[in-house]
Amino acid sequence: MFVFLNDFFLIILNVLLLVVGVLVGVAFLTLLERKVLGYIQIRKGPNKVGFIGILQPFSDAIKLFSKEQTNPILSNFFMYYFSPMLSLFLALSMWLCFPMLTFFLNFSFGILFFLCCSSLGVYMIMISGWSSNSNYSMLGGMRAVAQTISYEVSFFLILLSFLILIGSFSLYDLFMYQQNIWFIFMSLPLSLIWFVSSLAETNRTPFDFAEGESELVSGFNVEYSSGGFALIFMAEYANILFMSFLFVVMFMGADFLNFTMFIYVVFISFLFIWVRGTLPRFRYDKLMYLAWKSFLSVSLFFLFYFFGLKLFLFTFVI
Repeated sequence: MFVFLNDFFLIILNVLLLVVGVLVGVAFLTLLERKVLGYIQIRKGPNKVGFIGILQPFSDAIKLFSKEQTNPILSNFFMYYFSPMLSLFLALSMWLCFPMLTFFLNFSFGILFFLCCSSLGVYMIMISGWSSNSNYSMLGGMRAVAQTISYEVSFFLILLSFLILIGSFSLYDLFMYQQNIWFIFMSLPLSLIWFVSSLAETNRTPFDFAEGESELVSGFNVEYSSGGFALIFMAEYANILFMSFLFVVMFMGADFLNFTMFIYVVFISFLFIWVRGTLPRFRYDKLMYLAWKSFLSVSLFFLFYFFGLKLFLFTFVI
């Protein structure tokens, strides 16, 4: 009984440490974004709250959560109220497949778990857009769902290529297979497709059609204010951090016990922000053309390439 309680306590402690770490990372990612965008536009970012603006994320959080919560009269209240919470819950759940090298959080089906959680995120966008009962949010939700589903196809094919190569669903095995050479050197086009698909998957510029301020106000979350908006915002940035982490694990041989891995993750997150400050928004039909006619064909080609490579290794090397 004591051993069971001890294990249970360790599991809860692991999860709490992970969640707190991710939320603090999200807070400072927003600060990094505002600072970088400020310097790109030749102006200062936040620099008043705390030393060089370092406490700005916390003042933003206090402001957002203390604002008045508005509820549209015609909304489906239960779904409207709970979808942001579930959205953040799913974004944080994805981090559970981070191989923490402790007995619970290092499970063998991490990649499968990630695919399940990212697929469920589509439903949260759809429910948020529909439950407000507003034409603007519904249109933004439909655009976001179509975009996310389109890019999940190439996502899945790229992951399938690496699953064939390493023969495992574990993220830790991805790290083990890159001890001598990073996968980015043998599949550079695939890494670029993965990065662009990550931008589309997280609704970031230049693929932010769900939040195209000039025509859709704010997309599926247009009716949200106060805490609801803050939770959707936090879920988006938690997804950005996770996508950066997954890029590092898949292509840059993430050493989980080494501090350099976190520097790589910050660099990939910085690339997300750099793209936002540099590129204009795509046209929607071009986004779909890119997904179905370019990325899908290249991803399929690399899938057959890795399949042939694995077959060659089994036949002639082993």
